[in-house]
Amino acid sequence: MKSLPPLNALKVFEAAARHMSFTKAADELHVTPGAVSQQIKTLEDFIGGRLFRRTKRALLLTDAAQASLPILREAFDKLDEASRILTARGDSRRLTVSVAPSLAAKWLVPRLDRFQEKNPEVEVWISADMEVVDFAVDDVDLAIRYGAGTYPGLEVELLMEESILPVCSPRLLQGDRPLRTPADLAFHPLLHDGSPDTEEQFSSNWAMWLKAAGVAGVDARRGAKFNQSSLAIEAAVAGKGVALAKSTIALADLEAGRLVAPFDLTTRSSFSYYLVHPASKSRSAAVKAFKKWLREEALATAGAQQIGFIAAQ
Repeated sequence: MKSLPPLNALKVFEAAARHMSFTKAADELHVTPGAVSQQIKTLEDFIGGRLFRRTKRALLLTDAAQASLPILREAFDKLDEASRILTARGDSRRLTVSVAPSLAAKWLVPRLDRFQEKNPEVEVWISADMEVVDFAVDDVDLAIRYGAGTYPGLEVELLMEESILPVCSPRLLQGDRPLRTPADLAFHPLLHDGSPDTEEQFSSNWAMWLKAAGVAGVDARRGAKFNQSSLAIEAAVAGKGVALAKSTIALADLEAGRLVAPFDLTTRSSFSYYLVHPASKSRSAAVKAFKKWLREEALATAGAQQIGFIAAQ
């Protein structure tokens, strides 16, 4: 490749030619007029010719300098564009998010295009795993966790609370044993969410929900158990029984009519969804943008759930 003139000298020449003044170019570049003159001389020595002609009234460009300006400006525009691409695609713009598989599949991923539309420069990697992330070892920037909110040594922010409710296929509302009251659950299989993040001793347990509903005589232990919340939801959609579901996980299927909430009793989970990350990630532009977007989506989800619960009642 043929040697190129000094980039700084080209930058000074472009500014001086645009202003047709060494003084104004110096002001823009925060240098002295003498420094501008020196850079122009360096460039003239490199090309072996003059760039400017002085008259009594004005500073004029030589023909060669005038002809080179559009090409030079286009080159600077290309350099700016390349710089933006490198910055956007650098590691600082890659965002790795750890999230439980069911929340990823049923809530996060279907909404992700809205974040990408607003932030096309951020490269999002979704790591769907039930394992608790170790930020000191794992290449993860941000985690969404369902729990009690106790994550020592990390920045923790409540994203959204969770409610628990029975859901089933609309087909179960009809037939020989239609679901009309909680007591009718005695005639239908119960589907259990046995995912590791489910607080078995709390409100997502069928026995606790039946007690809250005032129902006796229903064996809360019977029925299929699933190690992922989304699998229990899919079984309910297929008409295999009644699932005790997290409202956030079931929301899309409820809105689409694939599931219905047959009863008006909804219990509040003792667990919630939290945003978790090390303090060192707080300044990341990608983390900030993703957290802001997640807050907006969580607010919209809470509104949709409220409308759905009122409609069910």
